[in-house]
Amino acid sequence: MAESLYWHEPTMRNDGAMPSILAIGDSWFWYPLPGGSLATCLARLVAAKQHTVLAFGNNGAEAFDYVGGVYADVVERALDRYGDGCSAVFVSGGGNDFAGFNDLRPLLRVDCSASTTAPECFNHGTLPGTVEELFARVAQYYAELIDRILWSVPAAATIFVHSYDYALPSGQAVIGSSAWLKPALVAAGVPPPLRAGCVAYLIDRFSGRLEDLEAGYGGRVAFVDSRGTLDPGDWANELHPTGAGFRKIARQNWRPALAAAGLA
Repeated sequence: MAESLYWHEPTMRNDGAMPSILAIGDSWFWYPLPGGSLATCLARLVAAKQHTVLAFGNNGAEAFDYVGGVYADVVERALDRYGDGCSAVFVSGGGNDFAGFNDLRPLLRVDCSASTTAPECFNHGTLPGTVEELFARVAQYYAELIDRILWSVPAAATIFVHSYDYALPSGQAVIGSSAWLKPALVAAGVPPPLRAGCVAYLIDRFSGRLEDLEAGYGGRVAFVDSRGTLDPGDWANELHPTGAGFRKIARQNWRPALAAAGLA
C-alpha cells in the first residue's frame, strides 16, 4: 500500500502526492510512541478508498491554536492549497484545554473534600475558571474552525469531530511523573471515589458541545462519539490509549461514520 498519511508537507509534495483529507489535531492524532495514534488508524481505514491524509497540529494543541494560535497560519495555508480537493477534514482538539494542572486546577473548587458528586467539585457560572465558560469558549473556537473549513472545501465534504473516552486519572504519565489529571484532583482535595467521575463529567460536557455543533451544521459536521469504548487495559497513560486502544476506537466508532460518508 502506498503511503496514505503524511506528517510533513514537503515529503508529501516530493512524493507527488496530494491530500484528499486533512487531519488537524492534538496528541490523539500525533501520539509519538509505538503502536501509533488515532490518525494512523484512520489513515489505514481510508486508504482502501485511495485517500491520502495530511496532518497538521501537534502534541499539546489546544482548540484556540487552530484558529488564533500557533497552528492557525498553517491550517489557513493548507485549506487554501488543498481545501477544494478535500473529501473530509478530521479535527481532534479540546482535551488539552482542560487536561494539565494549570488547566484543570482552576476549574475545581478550592476544597472539594466534602463533595459527594462530581459536579459539586467544579466551579460553575459564566466567569473564567468555570466549566460553562471553558466549554463555551472551546465550542466557539470549533465553530470558527468549522466555518473556515466550510469556506474552502466542496459542499460534499464532511468535517469529522470527536470526543475522547473516559480517561482514568491514574497518575500515569508518558515519561516521568508529569501526569495531566490526578495532580490537580489531589490538590483540590477531590475524594478518590469521585476522581474518575470528575473526568467523565468534563468529557460529557465537551461531548455535548460537539453534539450541538453537529446538529447546527445541517449534515456537514459528523460527531464521532467514542465514550465508553475503552477498557482500563486499553489506556497507556492518563490521556492516551494504547495502540490497540486507538485501533478499537477507529474500528468501532470511526469506521461506521467514515463508511456512511463513503470514505471507508
